[in-house]
Amino acid sequence: MSDNRDKLRATFREALGLPAEAPVDELAYRAVKEWDSVAHMQLVASIESAFELMLDTDDVIGMSSFAAACAIVGKHGVAL
Repeated sequence: MSDNRDKLRATFREALGLPAEAPVDELAYRAVKEWDSVAHMQLVASIESAFELMLDTDDVIGMSSFAAACAIVGKHGVAL
C-alpha cells in the first residue's frame, strides 16, 4: 500500500474521531454514526489540508465512501 493511502486512512480516522486502528477501507458515508454531515465537511477540510488540494462541489458531494475519496484524491494527482 502507498504512503498516501495510509495518509488518507489516517486523515479519515482523525477527522471522524475513529480509533487509530479502525478499518476505513469499506467505510461509507453515514455507515457509522461518526460520519454525519458535519463530520463530512471536517473530513473534506482535513483531506484538502493533508494533500494540499482544493476539492470542488462535485468532489464534496461525490465523496460517499473511502473508495470514492481515493478516486477523488487520485483525480487531483495524488498517487494512491
